[in-house]
Amino acid sequence: MEEWKILRLLLNLLWIIFGGLLSALGWVLAGCLWCITVIGIPVGLQCFKLASISLNPFGKEIVYEDTGVGSFLLNILWLLISGWELALGNAILGIILCITIIGIPWGKQYFKIAKVALMPFGAVVRREQVL
Repeated sequence: MEEWKILRLLLNLLWIIFGGLLSALGWVLAGCLWCITVIGIPVGLQCFKLASISLNPFGKEIVYEDTGVGSFLLNILWLLISGWELALGNAILGIILCITIIGIPWGKQYFKIAKVALMPFGAVVRREQVL
């Protein structure tokens, strides 16, 4: 159990050093800008969710909860405006990293971020349970 915590910490530190911090800061800035308007607050909160997973993705999982028609409609709007570009970019980075054996753990994290970037409404970021 303790070994997993140390490994997660090491992988997250490497992730932050090699681009995770810049990605998270970009999402925080976007979230702050969206939250200036009352209408943009739901989108801003999703940007903060993406910042959280962009900062330390190792040891986290995405769980989708059924939140109704509102989340579905917001996901469709998000997908049309900016979701597909973000998901595609993260998926491409994941594919590139998975080509090398040493990059597979980071590639899997990009796939995780791509999934939540595609449909952030209704997604909950949780700590993974290690058995």
